[in-house]
Amino acid sequence: MRWRRIAGQVGRSVAVWAVSTVTMLILAGLLPDFRLQSADGDSVTRIAFAAACGAGAFGVLSAVVWPLLVRLLLLVPALVLGLLVFFLNGSLLLLALRVNPSGRGEAAPETAVIVAAVMSAVASATGAALAVRDDEAYRRRLHRLATRGRRAHPPCPTAPGLVCVQLDGVGHDVLTDAVRRGLMPTVARWLSPDESTRPTAKGIRPAGDGPRPAAAPGTPRPVHAPTHRLTPWRTDWSSQTGASQLGILHGSTFDVPAFRWYEKDRGEVMVCNRPTSAAELQRRAAVRTGDGGLLAVDGASRGNLFSGGAGEQALVLSIATRRRGRDNRSRAGYFAYFSDPANAVRTALSFVAEVAREIGQSTRARLSRQRPRVGRGGLYPFVRAFATVVERDVVVAAVMGDMLAGRTAVYADLVAYDEVAHHSGPRGRDAEKVLQRLDRCLALLERVAEHAPRPYRIVVLSDHGQSPGETFRARYGLGLGDLVRAGCGLPVPRRAEQTHSGAEARAAVRAALRRPVEEKGEHHRPARRREPIVLASGNLGLVSFPDVPHRMTKEEIDARHPALLTTLANHPGIGFLLVRSEEHGGVVLGAHGAEIPLDRLDEEPGPLARFGPGAADAVRRTHAFPHTADIMVNSAYDPADGEVLAFEEQIGSHGGLGGAQSRPFLLSPVDLSPPTADGTEPAGAEQIHHVLRRWLAELSGPQVPLTPAAEEERAA
Repeated sequence: MRWRRIAGQVGRSVAVWAVSTVTMLILAGLLPDFRLQSADGDSVTRIAFAAACGAGAFGVLSAVVWPLLVRLLLLVPALVLGLLVFFLNGSLLLLALRVNPSGRGEAAPETAVIVAAVMSAVASATGAALAVRDDEAYRRRLHRLATRGRRAHPPCPTAPGLVCVQLDGVGHDVLTDAVRRGLMPTVARWLSPDESTRPTAKGIRPAGDGPRPAAAPGTPRPVHAPTHRLTPWRTDWSSQTGASQLGILHGSTFDVPAFRWYEKDRGEVMVCNRPTSAAELQRRAAVRTGDGGLLAVDGASRGNLFSGGAGEQALVLSIATRRRGRDNRSRAGYFAYFSDPANAVRTALSFVAEVAREIGQSTRARLSRQRPRVGRGGLYPFVRAFATVVERDVVVAAVMGDMLAGRTAVYADLVAYDEVAHHSGPRGRDAEKVLQRLDRCLALLERVAEHAPRPYRIVVLSDHGQSPGETFRARYGLGLGDLVRAGCGLPVPRRAEQTHSGAEARAAVRAALRRPVEEKGEHHRPARRREPIVLASGNLGLVSFPDVPHRMTKEEIDARHPALLTTLANHPGIGFLLVRSEEHGGVVLGAHGAEIPLDRLDEEPGPLARFGPGAADAVRRTHAFPHTADIMVNSAYDPADGEVLAFEEQIGSHGGLGGAQSRPFLLSPVDLSPPTADGTEPAGAEQIHHVLRRWLAELSGPQVPLTPAAEEERAA
């Protein structure tokens, strides 16, 4: 059997070489700056020989030299990766023509880039088409492409593994609507399988399914039960990736009040997607739980903010600041993927196409005067292309490698939808196209599971949703920072002063200070250290006074800035405030003087009533955090249309309470136990962590790392 396998490999290599030779001949005939013959002309045989030698040399260089060049790409910023891929691939072709044994072959540099891209794509497609006919060959090809450059992994047990794919920012309602409209056929098949649309045994089946026996002639076609169940769950008040993913992977969302916040004791602004902040949050969670993380036993973390304790990590933010080593290369996943030149060319082409697509879509939105709308210029087209193409391709390839290596637990984050929905809206046409591509990624992983050495259960989940709505600044002409400064009696930009909200805020300040007339040019400028720090996390705002070492009380804020809390609470764009109180411990403030102590929110929800069940618990929990801001500000929310007002420049936002942002989903195989015994919605990312822990135990036994002594005892 071994000689047959070797013969098959040689045959496929010869076939790819032949197709590449023909491709080179065709390109030489079409492109005027690409020649495979001398100036005086050559015979057909000589031209064919030159093409065969050139194709062979290019193939060898792509297999040998390209992986070395890709290692250098790890030092290059991701946004210029696409251009470098084309340049380097074209350079390899020029080198192949120069070392061509026939002595013939010439191409202009710009033409070499085109020829190299086409030949890489054709060679990859030919190899895949030949290999896919042989399941074993196809498995080896996927394993080689997805795991190249990684160290060998020990044989895995036969117990099923768990793959968790996070579709960042996809809310429960968005997913169900996409399934209903046929945008996500893979998910639809998992939820409502139909025999007429299910591929045969050679095609895609739910991961872990075995072959199905053929039905007898005339037997009615059976109706299959769903393979997955869909469960919505509720986030904490801080409905954003930093808090949710920390809770899911490390079991704690404690003291993460927002996406960004100011810590008075350290004099530092924490930002969840900043490497130093992510590393500190992960350290705090590990100290609080005393646990290494969800992925501590034979796990892999791909494209996440946090590692989850995984031994295999790629594109993980929390390790990006460590000294680069074998086990903590945050960008090592790039090498595993781009070491194949065909992958590099395909992704680079998709990258360029995505940049052009974004420019076209944003131009169309601007010309049609679409509302709401935010700016999408500058570097954003490249940021979007990186999130929707490069990050997606690298992470999916890494997960493929993990499955083919037989790892026990894998958690990967695909951020494409979240990035696009922020600027195009959660239900915009641009975001819907991304959902379709993400569904194809799930189908690919399902296919790869058939070739894995162990069965896998694929869980798909989201960390939060997104709520639509225009920005606070677009609605009222000033930002939250301007409103806070006006409420404090501090100078604000002239444009903000002239708005209705700005004028009302300054009038409230003058009335509170008993200064009914403001002289022209009168602007009191206190010392900068007394000025508030105003931060935004979607539709959640945080106001901190850095010169006061402790969390200020309502009484202290009123004494210092008599009009601030009233100005904020009565503003039509503000839903409610949370402040500490000397009398009640904590109070929620709303319009028209509403002031409700936290321990009475269940009986008298006041301004929280429209935010739905769980809002009071979420607010109370955040109030107990050590680094909660002096004033927590949640924007207004309209239950009729589900809209909120973002304090950032986003028309699809998340980070606070209100609407779909607080209701993500959990899509799990039905052969795992239900997320909750009583059928209620899980509440909080920490509960999702415990659900995933339970499923790992069901599949592979308790996930408790052995001590060195226990390992020695077991080995003996």
